[in-house]
Amino acid sequence: MEGDSVSLNPDLTEMKDDDVIKWRFLTKNTVIAEINVKADRFTVYDDVPDGRFRDRLKLDKQTGSLTITNTTMKHAGEYELKTKYIMVYFSLTVNVSVTEGDSVSLNSEMKDDDLIQWKFENTVIAV
Repeated sequence: MEGDSVSLNPDLTEMKDDDVIKWRFLTKNTVIAEINVKADRFTVYDDVPDGRFRDRLKLDKQTGSLTITNTTMKHAGEYELKTKYIMVYFSLTVNVSVTEGDSVSLNSEMKDDDLIQWKFENTVIAV
């Protein structure tokens, strides 16, 4: 649900001494966190250009898991954890609670040549 925290846990049994672990937000092809075990460096890049992760990322130094706090629709998408040994993908969906009778705005990020088709229960309602 929007506003909740979510942990993306790769279930790493242990991090190797030479591990470099990168978390990417694939939807925007952006590195958002990195662990360099050998250098003992744990970094979150929460100031990515559009600011969607600002003050929301927590990196677990023992498990390699990434927590996103206070999620919004902007955090929905595909995530990747990559080391030289493994690659793990996560898909995050964020639900919004709406009361009957409330107005809702559905926003999308469009490029100049994009075509958007809105559907409700498999019925096209707008193009």
